[in-house]
Amino acid sequence: MFILSTLLRKPLARLVALLALIGLAACDAAAPVANTGGGSTARGAVVVALLVPHGTANAQEAQLARDLENAARLAVSDLTGVAIDLRVYGTAGQPAQARQAALNAAADGAAIIIGPLHAESANAVAVAATPHGINVLAFSNNPTIAGGNLFVLGQTFRNTADRLAAFATSQGKSRIMAVYSENLAGRLGLEAITRAVQAQGGTLAGSVAYDFSQDGVVNAVPVIRATAETNAVDAIFLTANSAGALPLFSQMLPEAGLGPDRVQYIGLARWDTPPQTLELPGVQGGWFALPDPDRAAAFGARFRAAHGNSPHPIAGLAYDGIAAVGALSEAGRGLTRGDLTQTAGFQGVSGVFRLRPDGTNERGLAVATIADKRVQILSPAPRGFGGAGF
Repeated sequence: MFILSTLLRKPLARLVALLALIGLAACDAAAPVANTGGGSTARGAVVVALLVPHGTANAQEAQLARDLENAARLAVSDLTGVAIDLRVYGTAGQPAQARQAALNAAADGAAIIIGPLHAESANAVAVAATPHGINVLAFSNNPTIAGGNLFVLGQTFRNTADRLAAFATSQGKSRIMAVYSENLAGRLGLEAITRAVQAQGGTLAGSVAYDFSQDGVVNAVPVIRATAETNAVDAIFLTANSAGALPLFSQMLPEAGLGPDRVQYIGLARWDTPPQTLELPGVQGGWFALPDPDRAAAFGARFRAAHGNSPHPIAGLAYDGIAAVGALSEAGRGLTRGDLTQTAGFQGVSGVFRLRPDGTNERGLAVATIADKRVQILSPAPRGFGGAGF
C-alpha cells in the first residue's frame, strides 16, 4: 500500500521514538529484554505473528485481511520438515492497534512479525518490536519506511524501473522521457525511473509532470509532444495506472502524433489489471513488468480451490513471508537481518525475491507487452539471483 507516513519514516526517527518509549517504560519497569532469536515453542515450532486488518470497517480491506491470512495458512501447510506456530493479530488498519498487536506478539514469543498492511501502522509496529529484537516484514511497497528492523515485501517502483530500463536499453531504447503525476507516488516513480535509466547507460531525455486531474493530463499532452520532439525521445516511461491517467494518455498521446508507431510506451504500473485495460488501443505494444505469470496463476488456482475466491493481488505477500521463514528454518538459520538478506533470496508464489539490507526488496519480474488485447511475455522472469544461499 503506497501510503507515506509523515512520522517515523526512517530508522533514525524510529530510534528516537523508541528511546522515548523506553524512557517512559523505565518509570515503572526495566526495559524489555531483547529476543535473542529463539522464537520457538516448547515443541520447537517457530512462532510467527501475522498482523492483518481484521476488525476494519472497510469491507474491501476486511476481505483483504481474510485473503492474507488464508494465503499465510496455505504457506504453512506447504512446508515440510518445518513447524510454524502461526498466530494472527487484528489491527483494524489502525496504527495504535497495530502497535498493541506487536506488543502482544512479542509477549507471546514471536520470532518475526509478518505485516501489517499500511505504512504508518508498519512504522508503529517496528518501533514496538525493536526492543524485543524482532524483525518486521510489512505488506507495504513504500521504500520511505524501510530500514532498521522494517522490511517491505511489496513490489517497489525501483524494482520495476530497474527491470524495464534494463530491457529497454537492451532493445536499443536509450533516450527515455519520464511522464509522472505531481504527487508523492509520481515523484517517487520519477526518482526510480531516473536512477534506473542512468544505471543502464541510457539518457533521461526530459521529464514532464502533470497535475493529477483530467485537466492536468490534457494540459500536459502538448508539453510531452514538444519535449519528445525536441529531445529525440525514443521511449516514454509513464507512472500512470489504469485507475488514474493511463486511459486518457493512451488516447490523447497517439492523437497528438506520439503513437506507439513513433515512440515506445513503458509503464511503471501493471497494464494488465483490471482486464479492461487490455482493450485500450494506446497500450497495444506497450511494455510493463509483472511477477512470474505461471507461478502467480498456479497460486491463484490453488487459492480458489481452497477458498472459493480469487486472492487479492497482494495476498501472495503473506505466503512469501511464511516461505522465507520456512526456508531459513529448514536450513537451520535464524531470522536476523543477515539471515533475511541472504543473497540468493527465496522462492515465493510469484517468483524469486530477496530482501535488501536497506529494507526494500528485489523481485524477479517478467517483461510483457499487449498484442491484440492479450498479454505476451517478451522476457521471462528469472528463476534465481545466483550467489550463495537458498
